[in-house]
Amino acid sequence: MEFGIVRFPGTWSDHDCYYALHNVLGQNTSYLWHEESDISGYDCIILPGGFSYGDHLRPGAIARFSPIMAALAQFAAQGKFIIGICNGFQVLCESGLLPGVLMQNNHLHFRCQWVHLKVGNTSNAFASKYQKNQVVSIPISHYEGNYYADESTLDKLERNNRIVFRYCSPEGNITNEANPNGSLHNIAGILNEQGNILGMMPHPERACESILGGLSGKLIFESLLAH
Repeated sequence: MEFGIVRFPGTWSDHDCYYALHNVLGQNTSYLWHEESDISGYDCIILPGGFSYGDHLRPGAIARFSPIMAALAQFAAQGKFIIGICNGFQVLCESGLLPGVLMQNNHLHFRCQWVHLKVGNTSNAFASKYQKNQVVSIPISHYEGNYYADESTLDKLERNNRIVFRYCSPEGNITNEANPNGSLHNIAGILNEQGNILGMMPHPERACESILGGLSGKLIFESLLAH
C-alpha cells in the first residue's frame, strides 16, 4: 500500500507513524505537506498527532482550512482510507469528516499513559485482526480527548456499530474509572458512515513493537493491509 502522512505546522507524531509503517511494516510511506492538493497516488492517508497550528483557537480549528483537507474529502468519497490519530482525530471532527468534537479532558490534566481499550467492532477494514470484545493496551497523550456529540449522533454511532474502541478496565468493563478523559460512552475511536475513516485518540503507532510495551496498535495497520 501507499501511505501518506500529513504534516501541519506543529505536527510531531509524523516520524512515529513513518517508522511504524515503513520500518516495522515495510510499506511505501511518504510525508505530505498540508498545502498539497494532489493525493491521488495514495491508498491511505494518516493525520498524525501533534499540535497543528499550536492548537490555536482549539485543536484542529485552523488545520481544517489547509488545502489538503479539501483533497481529503474527495479522497474519502472515493472510498480510500484515512486514519486520524489524536490531533488527527480532532482535525477530522473539525472538518466534518467525522461527527462530534474533542473537548478538554474533564479533569483538566494532560494525560500521557497506557490505557485499556475494548474492541467493539471488528467488521471493518481497521479492526479485522482483533477479536470482538478483546481488551488491548495502547498509549494516549492528550489534553483534549474528551469526545462529545449530541444524543442523536451518539445514537447513530451506537446503532450502526461505528464505535470501534472504548476505554475500559483491564477486565473489559466500561466504567467511569477506566475513562481517562470523560469521553461520552467511553469513546476512544469511531468510524464514519462509510467505514473508510477511523478517528482515535490513542496512538497505535506507539504500540507496534514489543520493546515499546506492546503490539496492539500494529493490528490496526495489519487489518488494513489484510483488507
